[in-house]
Amino acid sequence: MKRLIRIIFLACCVRPLVSLLLGRCIKGREHLPVSGPAIIAANHNSHLDILYLIALMPLKALALLRPVAAADYFCSTPITSWLSSTFLGIIPLERKRSSFHADPLAGPAAALEQGEIVIIFPEGSRGKPEELGQIKPGVAHLAKRFPAVPVVPIFMRNLGKSLPRGSFVLVPFCGKAAVAEPRCFSGDTKLFTAELAATMQQLEDQVDAASS
Repeated sequence: MKRLIRIIFLACCVRPLVSLLLGRCIKGREHLPVSGPAIIAANHNSHLDILYLIALMPLKALALLRPVAAADYFCSTPITSWLSSTFLGIIPLERKRSSFHADPLAGPAAALEQGEIVIIFPEGSRGKPEELGQIKPGVAHLAKRFPAVPVVPIFMRNLGKSLPRGSFVLVPFCGKAAVAEPRCFSGDTKLFTAELAATMQQLEDQVDAASS
């Protein structure tokens, strides 16, 4: 029942509203996964990022989407936790480990084992508006556990203008995105992280070149 509620909400509310306010200009749409398991690695500038990624995805993939988001924000109360889980399928990530032995990737790993599509932001948190931050090794560590699962890099532009960090007023800007070809774990976490960072930079350049 929870999955059905989420599909209806995403298909009938999120996609039309995001398309109306931000548009859906995307390059490389053919690289978007339509089935799982898969990992989407995207830049992070705004709370709109999750909604925009959902709007970009094929309809048949909506039921499989599981965004990873900060537990202290999306699951700070029982009500917000229920809303985030029910309507967005949020996988809560504890930014501060409760114990030394806690596994921060347990939630995303479980979702991949169930054949779902995990959305993760390799910068770790929202950066400065319209700036690509440092790519951290979390995606590489997750990909190492699932070396056959494709990782799909996505770069988004203008969402940091529409709703930057600290702002509560949405200003419509035309959202743009570029998607790279899927790749699987290369066998080395440092190398994979460096390759992902280089790909994100290339995607940023593609989006900016198309805008000029």
